[in-house]
Amino acid sequence: MQNRKSKTELRLINMENVVVEQVEWMLYPFIPYGKVTIIQGDPGEGKTTMVLQIIAKLTKGEPVLPVMDGEEESAEQAGEPVNVIYQTAEDGLGDTIKPRLLAAGADCSKVLVIDDSEQPLTMLDERLEEAIQQTNARLVVLDPIQSFLGAEVDMHRANEIRPLMKRVSVLAEKYHCAIVLIGHMNKNSTGKSSYRGLGSIDFQAAARSVLIVGRVKNEPETRVVCHVKSSLAPEGKSIAFRLDKDNGFEWIGEYDISADDLLSGNNRGQKIKEAKEFLLEILADGAVEQNVILKESESRGIKGKTLWNAKKALGVQSIKPGGHWSWVLPEQ
Repeated sequence: MQNRKSKTELRLINMENVVVEQVEWMLYPFIPYGKVTIIQGDPGEGKTTMVLQIIAKLTKGEPVLPVMDGEEESAEQAGEPVNVIYQTAEDGLGDTIKPRLLAAGADCSKVLVIDDSEQPLTMLDERLEEAIQQTNARLVVLDPIQSFLGAEVDMHRANEIRPLMKRVSVLAEKYHCAIVLIGHMNKNSTGKSSYRGLGSIDFQAAARSVLIVGRVKNEPETRVVCHVKSSLAPEGKSIAFRLDKDNGFEWIGEYDISADDLLSGNNRGQKIKEAKEFLLEILADGAVEQNVILKESESRGIKGKTLWNAKKALGVQSIKPGGHWSWVLPEQ
């Protein structure tokens, strides 16, 4: 008796019958619902701290990013508090993760962790889907990617990575949750940002959004989030946050630097340094009207966001004598 291969029935989808769906965003244009997002960077750059800050806001139903000086009100609106599944293989829950969540103001009752003390969790594990079903989590974080591949998986082999990425992509779409994978960078300091993620390029190929977190060389407390892939919206502008032992975490706002410049060291901090020097120069003799400052900075090629970041970093004050906004150095 001859073995016969089972024949798969041909099914065609007519695009005329496909319903157009709008993308829903957890954080536009960086983290979409129903899709996979990768956040990567070198160890110690603040990836986990940033993600825990985002989680804290989601559990309280608050906008993730604050309105910065000089910005219009954000289109991002407060919503209902949501449940989050956060899996970490590097930090202790009691001595590291919970203290950071509390410091960020999170509602810890809405942050759930799958107990994998007896059996390590993997991206193919059925418990992942069961947990999403039971908790109705809107965000799932695996930190770092490498710890959830499985002992037998070679992260450099595309044929082994594709099924895993396909699985989490299906879960994200099926339950309309955002799945965020946090990863470390490789040591290729001369390569483009898209090739510095560890393992197979199929990680990034399967993700709809890829972010890189890096430290500004001349400003060690300043970290920048850069968009290096965005399949569902225009790439977002780089956003900076400050992280130091005394004041903790604070969003700074848009930062004028590309991912490749951030990672390669080219112009690291140079643009904001120039903006600071400009402000110190123009304000040296006292208060100057804001319109004059903006016009002069534009003539020198200093972008608006860079100027506002420099203003905040220097502690420049806004005053309104005579009905016109002016800027003045704090010591004046």
